[in-house]
Amino acid sequence: MKRLILALTLAASASFAAPALALEPFVANYQIFNGGKPLGEATMQVVPGDAPGRWRIDLNMRGTRGLMGLAGANAQQSTVFDLIGDTYRPLSQSTVRKAVFMGREITGTYDWSTHTARWTGDVKKNRQAPVPLRDGDMSGLLINLAIIRDAQPGRELAYRFVDNGRARDHHYAVAQELEGVSVDGMGFNAMRVSRVQGAGTDETVVWVVDGVPTPVRILQRDNGEDTYDLRLIDYKGA
Repeated sequence: MKRLILALTLAASASFAAPALALEPFVANYQIFNGGKPLGEATMQVVPGDAPGRWRIDLNMRGTRGLMGLAGANAQQSTVFDLIGDTYRPLSQSTVRKAVFMGREITGTYDWSTHTARWTGDVKKNRQAPVPLRDGDMSGLLINLAIIRDAQPGRELAYRFVDNGRARDHHYAVAQELEGVSVDGMGFNAMRVSRVQGAGTDETVVWVVDGVPTPVRILQRDNGEDTYDLRLIDYKGA
């Protein structure tokens, strides 16, 4: 596992005018915080899929201190996808959440021949109906990759989130000025990409460093309070 010293040092001095990164495999390790207190660890990875032209993105969150409000909870999510031009097209999805004496599993299928998506398993009743698909729709994990691909200072980003039986328009704003962030005790300049859903109740902030294939930080807030804060420790590229 390599440290970020070389990759991020080069990225920090870049002009952010370079073309978007080509999709390549990587494994990234994060520490999870809430209110500055460590809760656990997380791993995000992109790996080749089980058929030519297919890929899979995984996020595995391992809680040690109350992740999701439960001690020792784990959450795993995966999306299998392919590339249509430079568009990440989801094909299937799985979500597994486990804690002591309880568990939850959900499976989603994106059927592009009928342009519908559907989720089965431990999914709420009001999310079991087929969801109409539009070209360009993505799961939450794929939107993270799209932000890495598309972010430029001052740019507005728009995606349609179709995940877990729901469809929502997500709008992001990339800050005009670069912002200092700390990664493994080192400081770097990053683009701050912010989304606010509804009346400021559900907020996501992603920090992107040009040349790095994964977010260096992901902060999720609900009703003004931190839900989780993923901070990159290290990553291994292709």
